[in-house]
Amino acid sequence: MKYLIIGLGNIGPEYELTRHNIGFLTLDRLAEKESCTWTSDRLAFKTEFKHKGRSIHLIKPTTYMNLSGKAVNYWMKTLQIQKENILVVVDDVAIPFEKLRMKPKGSAAGHNGLKNIEELTGGQNYPRLRMGIGDNFPKGRQVDFVLGRFTQSEFDALPAMMDKAIEMILAFCTIGIERTMNQFND
Repeated sequence: MKYLIIGLGNIGPEYELTRHNIGFLTLDRLAEKESCTWTSDRLAFKTEFKHKGRSIHLIKPTTYMNLSGKAVNYWMKTLQIQKENILVVVDDVAIPFEKLRMKPKGSAAGHNGLKNIEELTGGQNYPRLRMGIGDNFPKGRQVDFVLGRFTQSEFDALPAMMDKAIEMILAFCTIGIERTMNQFND
């Protein structure tokens, strides 16, 4: 069984520790735990590892957030991985900070990275792990918030949040989405 895990984010040092890059940060942590090395490949940084007999491919699109679908579509086709075996790890302002929710499908909810994935993969029917970053911003300041850096207290809480996300990713690949949602969703 093959799985494709996509962490969404923006490339470049100015985005590295921003809320919008929580997908990149989580996959970086997973790759480190699995002693994987990232390589620059077509449209993405890529690495892979084996877990309980599964081949797990990780990508961080280098297309910038709003064009993430290009990388997702390319790697799904290249690796011949069905939509139900992909998982998009993404930030979500509609979920309180530290809360995690896995869903088998859903709307983009205004997230441009998810919108582009929908456009280029043919719809909303793909699994995603939504990582709550909260909505602690004044009206009209959402872009500044998501592209802003974590507060110190958020930064201190990130490792535990990312470790739980990693548990959920590995569970998705081994016990399936329904059991993972039942076990982990807040």
